[in-house]
Amino acid sequence: MVAAVAILVVLAARLGARPFLDGLAHTDPRGLAVALVVTAATTACCARRWSLLTTGLGVPVPFRDAYRSCYRAQLVNATLPGGVLGDLHRGYRRGRQAGALGRGLRSVVWDRASGQVVQAGLVVAVVPLLPGAVRGWVLGVLGVLVALGVLALATAAPLRREAAAALDGVWPEVLLLSALAAGGHVLVFLVAARTVGVEVGTGPLVALALLVLLASAIPASVAGWGPREGAAAWVFGATGLGAASGVEVAVVYGVMSLVATLPGLLTLEGGPAWVSGRTSS
Repeated sequence: MVAAVAILVVLAARLGARPFLDGLAHTDPRGLAVALVVTAATTACCARRWSLLTTGLGVPVPFRDAYRSCYRAQLVNATLPGGVLGDLHRGYRRGRQAGALGRGLRSVVWDRASGQVVQAGLVVAVVPLLPGAVRGWVLGVLGVLVALGVLALATAAPLRREAAAALDGVWPEVLLLSALAAGGHVLVFLVAARTVGVEVGTGPLVALALLVLLASAIPASVAGWGPREGAAAWVFGATGLGAASGVEVAVVYGVMSLVATLPGLLTLEGGPAWVSGRTSS
């Protein structure tokens, strides 16, 4: 939280309040409608992925319940500090109901990790479309993260066994679902950029979107704000589009994403016990 607030303070000090205010002003109903529809689809992808992984881990969640829980988690992530409390909650509830708290929590870790691994792979694929000033940094950071991940799996046999169990027979579908979910988020980002009036080719803009969205997954935000705006200012500035434009796009995207999670309010009451927080007798 301190890091996220520091990023926002630095951006405001360097760029002023105008990019933030302009971002709010450029948010329009059509963009919000697109975000609602696309997010309904990406949430379905994420819910299906989590349902597959929980089955392999022995704490299965039916797709319908997973869909409701993922929507609720997104709402909590978008409104509370950290950006991961909603996911922790769905893992905790699933684990408590199944009598396997550790596996329930780790199912969410594997769920998020699988999505971010695919997203990182997509960033690598679009590196040639990124500005030269950014490519080296991106490849360096991703290289370190890959090395750490490989080291963790190589030195921890339980992790390898659990990953194999979670992905056994379903890894192609998990990869596809993760790619579709990432594509949906990119689409919302493109709509935000075009709403602001960013004039750059679709290919380079997709590359920028993937990089910003990967940075936004860092669990050190204030309800999703901070790393996303910092990354957008950096990459847009390096591209020559202007750091202010990057912040403006990130603000529009943030508002669109927040509104798109509002269907999660429907899961707060009347849902399954492990979603609504009730326990069975």
